[in-house]
Amino acid sequence: MKLRIQLGLVIALIAAALLGLVVTGTRITVPIFGRDYVLRFAIEEAKAPAELPRVSGPAGDAYPLVVLDPGHGGFDYGATGDGYLEKDLVLGLANALRQRLLEAGDVRVAMIRDDDSFVPLERRPQIARELSADLYISIHADSAGEQSDVSGASIYTLSSSASSAAAARFAARENASGAVNGVDLGGRSAAVNDILVDLSRRRTQEESVAFAQLIERSGRGQIEFHPQVQRSASLIVLRAPDIPSVLFESGFVTNARDAQRLASREGQERFAQAMASAIRTHFSRKLSSNVAGDR
Repeated sequence: MKLRIQLGLVIALIAAALLGLVVTGTRITVPIFGRDYVLRFAIEEAKAPAELPRVSGPAGDAYPLVVLDPGHGGFDYGATGDGYLEKDLVLGLANALRQRLLEAGDVRVAMIRDDDSFVPLERRPQIARELSADLYISIHADSAGEQSDVSGASIYTLSSSASSAAAARFAARENASGAVNGVDLGGRSAAVNDILVDLSRRRTQEESVAFAQLIERSGRGQIEFHPQVQRSASLIVLRAPDIPSVLFESGFVTNARDAQRLASREGQERFAQAMASAIRTHFSRKLSSNVAGDR
């Protein structure tokens, strides 16, 4: 009780002293070490938009532009299995296809990434649009978890509803790559609902399906396909409304035979040969269609 009384007196004396200083207008000098405790940071200026990838091949816009997009990259390994990383396998496939296309000399080629770097998911089709691409090919490899016997390549085109439960799972996994720091980037194209854009999207989707069929036809005997070759899913990277786009799922990293095939020079060359043939046929058809339309 005595201690409480003493503390009360001390507090009362301090309050009275402060009140007296306020009444008399006396200024209290703050020690210098107490003035600079606030941390100051320079505000970083807004960064300039990322540079677009280099376009290789013949000069001039008269040649069609193919944008190749090896999935994942950097800290995003993609599917893994038996020591293989999806990001490495698909980069090897994309490089083989790029070289084959440039050797032919009839198309231009740009790579979304040509090294082990990370490009945000929603940025990839946007790059293709900024480059005014004529064709967009996203290259991936899948995972079947513990089911190591699942194998074979398949071709995805855009659809609001998945063609199967497996396609839905694949889309969910790939679309999750667009979440950066927990922020979902997948819904940014939902506002594309203008009627003209919708018509463009439908026409583009028809071209995408036709190109997927060309890949399957060109790949017979060259590529080992999954029993269900043609698939559809709501994949973020395929949502450009004005560029024919496919996602080529090259096989399963979790299958030893698939992984070895995708990592081998022979497997990459077979993929490049089949895909380049489909690309040339696609542009030949488009050119013929444009010529017929001009008559």
